[in-house]
Amino acid sequence: MWKKIPTPCYVVDEKKIIDNLTCLGKLEQETGCHVLLAQKAFSMYSLYPLIGSYISGTTASGLYEARLGKEEMGKENHVFAPAYKEKDMQELVKICDHIIFNSFSQYEKHRKTIEAYNMEAAQDVQWKINGLNAGNAEIVQDAAEPARRVEIGIRVNPEFSTQEGHAIYDPCAPGSRLGVTRDNFPGKLPEDISGLHFHTLCEQDSDDLEATFRAFEKKFAPYLNLEQISWINLGGGHHITRPGYDLERLVKVISYIKETYGLKVYLEPGEAIALNAGYLVTEVQDIVHNQMDILILDASAACHMPDVLEMPYRPPLQGGFPAGEKPYTYRLSSMTCLAGDVIGDYSFEQEIRVGNRLIFEDMAIYSMVKNNTFNGIGLPSIALLKQNGEIQMVKEFSYEDFKGRLS
Repeated sequence: MWKKIPTPCYVVDEKKIIDNLTCLGKLEQETGCHVLLAQKAFSMYSLYPLIGSYISGTTASGLYEARLGKEEMGKENHVFAPAYKEKDMQELVKICDHIIFNSFSQYEKHRKTIEAYNMEAAQDVQWKINGLNAGNAEIVQDAAEPARRVEIGIRVNPEFSTQEGHAIYDPCAPGSRLGVTRDNFPGKLPEDISGLHFHTLCEQDSDDLEATFRAFEKKFAPYLNLEQISWINLGGGHHITRPGYDLERLVKVISYIKETYGLKVYLEPGEAIALNAGYLVTEVQDIVHNQMDILILDASAACHMPDVLEMPYRPPLQGGFPAGEKPYTYRLSSMTCLAGDVIGDYSFEQEIRVGNRLIFEDMAIYSMVKNNTFNGIGLPSIALLKQNGEIQMVKEFSYEDFKGRLS
């Protein structure tokens, strides 16, 4: 199967995606929570209709992701960013259901834009109702629909870190710019703010969520009890679909929030949607020797799996083992000129030769969304492994995709 695929190529496993979505869909049904796809981790929009048939919608980190979620899934559409440009906000109010601010100064800057949009939407519905009363069926065919209203939220920093070794992904690290600390919260919350949001986890289990919520609750419970607060967003980083994840504890946390505070609960998993559901197929182009054998692949850590260098992260490899464990050990590197573009050292039971295919696993998340064309290296193709075992090529990239980013 892998021999017929052009390399490098991301391959997303449809069956594994569906297995993950089935788990998340059952969570929604059991608890009444709303699960949103965090597009920053996985934005393969050809699968958005499938994803949207199981969960409530999408969440974005900026205008372009928000547009993608609106256009390709068309369900609930939320956005959070550390700051918004005024021209972006003019468009976001038209396509987003929740807009979450990182500071009260950002809220003050943009609140009038949201207020104006909400007033205009309400007036539009009233106009249609008036038309209904006048018997104008053409005007009022959708008059029964309630006015679409943009909900406003504030991101909170509970100042409770549960991570080790992932400072780059820890929003509660000292000096973090993400979220408002309790000391910076006003005594009286503006009345048009209807929800609170925190996102502190990274690839973690529900025990860390529970501990984080307790810390958050201790500081912010008075705000949760306000009549105007109707929802809470628990952010992402929940490895819900990972084998061994404590799903029962997550259900209890959600149930506690709903029963104690009467709030609608949102979760924003990204990785959990496509966890262990993707591959990166690469081919060995050359083998060089400098104290050890080094494989030159047509896939790159810097270009095609940046987390390898940022985290650092060691991707699982089919048939690959830790260095020295099997008879043949190689360093896996790429075709770029970056000396540090090294994926890692792996050992194999058999000797590797030029032309062999190597298959990296768990490559659906934070890969397609982060890849780049440094050195003029081409972007990997994107394919879908169908449930029936067939490979469907979804997209292939060319020189024009590289040139189109430049001027």
